[in-house]
Amino acid sequence: MSAVDIPFCPGPPEHQSGPFSFKLPHGAVDTHAHVISAASFVPDRSYTSPEATEEQYIRMLDEVGMTYGVLIQVSVNGQDNEPMLRVLENHPKRLRGVAVPLLNQSDAYYQRMKDVGVVGIRMNLMFSGGGLDISKLEECDALAKDWGWHIQFLLDANDLPGLMPRMQKLQSTLVIDHMGYLRTSVGLHSSGFRALLDLVKERAWVKVSGAYRLTDEPPPYLDVVPYAKALIAASPDRCVWGSDWPHVANWGIMPRVSQMLESLALYAPDEQQRNRILCDNPQRLYFS
Repeated sequence: MSAVDIPFCPGPPEHQSGPFSFKLPHGAVDTHAHVISAASFVPDRSYTSPEATEEQYIRMLDEVGMTYGVLIQVSVNGQDNEPMLRVLENHPKRLRGVAVPLLNQSDAYYQRMKDVGVVGIRMNLMFSGGGLDISKLEECDALAKDWGWHIQFLLDANDLPGLMPRMQKLQSTLVIDHMGYLRTSVGLHSSGFRALLDLVKERAWVKVSGAYRLTDEPPPYLDVVPYAKALIAASPDRCVWGSDWPHVANWGIMPRVSQMLESLALYAPDEQQRNRILCDNPQRLYFS
């Protein structure tokens, strides 16, 4: 795909605050956001987005009242993790990161990542670009085990039934992005969602995030609520929440983070349960 054929996606709203029906607890963690560098765009990316800078990201966290954040290496920057690593280096107490590392590198390469706050490896099975595809699954598992990292998967849960035999053999902690990226039209009783529930019940963490990616409905994405509630019921101690800021590869209604938090209030109306998702669980996964 030539540069002129790569679709451009809009940026997020300037302001992310707005009304939602609860007060964010101190210690809340936004477990999924991106910084984006145009200088690091890979040529075979699936989309082109505006830059998302360190300053914009920190302002977003402050504006909505997030105590901590987790940066995820974005697909359009491939395996050039440096823009993200520099942000982590500047906020060692507040931020952690999930990288897309090169494989078969020196210990010094991975040690630098660990030293600045990388806690996981991301495998992106949905968007093209320089990255780690499913053929590298076992190599990533070995690397994650060596460095005490988890593996985070951006995947379509419809593919999970075929992947389960390999997933169940992995030794690392597993994290599933955006509720398995399963469109609500597929259904709660689909083989993909059943496989996702089984994996979450058995061992995987899951992000109850990205609702706008799963439906054509407007905020607060009511048709996503049964899916999120089912995942929370499957493993309340391994569910976390993320804003998915700056909402890349989205050509529909562009949400504010406050609207994502209002959706969380529907998934977890009980304050104790919600605080577990916002604070206790992510602090254990990313900061312990």
